[in-house]
Amino acid sequence: MTIYHSPIPDLAIPDESLFTFLFEGKVDREIPGTTPAFIDAPTGRSVTRSELKTACLSLGWGLRNIFAGLGGMEITRGDTVMIFSPNSFAWPFALFGSIAAGFKVTLANSSYTPAELGYQWKDSGAKVVFTHPVFVPTVATMLEANGASKEEARKRIVIMGVKDRNATAKGFIHMDDLFGKGSLSAAERFDGPLSNETAYLCYSSGTTGKPKGVESTHKNIISNCLMIRPAFPPTQVEKDVMLGILPFYHIFGGVMLLPFAMVVGSPVVIMPQFEPEVFCRNIEKYKVTISLIVPPVCLAILHHPATNKYNLKTLRLLMSGAAPLGASLIQAVHDKLKSVGAHTIILQGYGLTEMSPVVHILPRDQFLSKAGSAGILVPNLEARLVGDGGVDAKPGESGELWLRGPSVMKGYLNNPEATKESITTEGWYKTGDVCVRDAEGYYTVVDRIRELIKYKGFQVPPAEMEALLLQHPKIVDAAVVGVYSEEDVTELPRAYVVPRVKPRLGGESEAFSKEIQEWVQGRVAKHKFLRGGVVIIDQVPKSAAGKILRRQLRDLAKAESGPKPKL
Repeated sequence: MTIYHSPIPDLAIPDESLFTFLFEGKVDREIPGTTPAFIDAPTGRSVTRSELKTACLSLGWGLRNIFAGLGGMEITRGDTVMIFSPNSFAWPFALFGSIAAGFKVTLANSSYTPAELGYQWKDSGAKVVFTHPVFVPTVATMLEANGASKEEARKRIVIMGVKDRNATAKGFIHMDDLFGKGSLSAAERFDGPLSNETAYLCYSSGTTGKPKGVESTHKNIISNCLMIRPAFPPTQVEKDVMLGILPFYHIFGGVMLLPFAMVVGSPVVIMPQFEPEVFCRNIEKYKVTISLIVPPVCLAILHHPATNKYNLKTLRLLMSGAAPLGASLIQAVHDKLKSVGAHTIILQGYGLTEMSPVVHILPRDQFLSKAGSAGILVPNLEARLVGDGGVDAKPGESGELWLRGPSVMKGYLNNPEATKESITTEGWYKTGDVCVRDAEGYYTVVDRIRELIKYKGFQVPPAEMEALLLQHPKIVDAAVVGVYSEEDVTELPRAYVVPRVKPRLGGESEAFSKEIQEWVQGRVAKHKFLRGGVVIIDQVPKSAAGKILRRQLRDLAKAESGPKPKL
């Protein structure tokens, strides 16, 4: 057995709760409480680390006590609350306040439909939903569809944001109502073995069945924050500023822009969503030095006129993750930013929800010479590259990446079989990604065993999309694969369908494809739209056992040419 280690020495990992670690332990002693923690980009409003701690203990008290007075709505240690909202200044309060109260927090994609949200609500066992005023109708519809009366639904919704800004929020519990009524004398502790209790519950899509709840423990999140730090470029308290555009509900943003940013002491300027003009304006306004991004942001920097319009000279680091970033694009973005006076390093990392999430980071001094690589293994992790038959790949050969260490998830919620399939008895997590490791210890992802489609870092499970397409009365069979778009620097979901009655070529065929795309749009989150198009075929290629031969379809996609409709 060949086991690889990080070139960075292992670190000591404390056995305590995430809240204790951030606000009452070594991190709190190292960084002054007067240091800004989060800044609201649209308004400039900010909160210091000490103010955030005080507010979270107050919010925790409100969650534990106010709901107990509503009759049957009490939330106790170990219960789950949900956050369903785009990025906002209220997010860190909701997250850390819930953790202070001893709750698990399940993070839901803010583009979910009521049906998609309903599955996560039921599977996670959540009792309360923090949500933005705009999404109150979605949450109410979801709760009522799951058996709640209108009155009960209102009691289970907590409105985030400025009170009474939106009339839809009236009559509901508002987050402001949970502050100032009392305060926890101390956050709930999860010391020793209790640090292995779940803190985050993100959902990861599988190639079969429904999304699975990934149980990330207090120790998992603490481990990853500490493991990332020595592999991440050095930062300076009160000098570095991060721009937060990654969605907090995604594990990448949910760890790197919330607890990890607290660990390094860099305030995060919170943007509700990515817009190229606003992104560049905020870099100038807040003198941003660091931004965590996904590959499509690189395209915007390269081509959008805002790059030349604003002063971006403070920007020294872009860290890309969630999807591969090509060497040519890294070079092009570096050159573009240099042309406007910004000497910016563009790094890439690799991670998985099940690993809490980061496992590789490209060192800053190799960002051009090793461009395209995911980088080196972070400390405290062991890695194997496993080939056919469970035999370790020889040096220089590719193999499935297996990982072991303190950031491996606790398991999949309510799904011991899936956990057993993913984590070996020796503790190795099978990533499903095929990698090559070079002689210097740099890893490159070259293939994916699992069939998930990655659209801008978001997971699109083919099986879920196929099951949906088969519900359409005009479709008798379907297969969904990802087709890579050079223009968008991401995979696009494409459906290959067998219609019940084959339309004629030309206008009739195009109308059928458009009809299917629009039908799907009304039933799934935006990242699952069939942006790669709908292609009519006579038969879905399958093995003798009935398994869809997706590689044949991907090969077919590569052979096809012509523009694809964009949604």
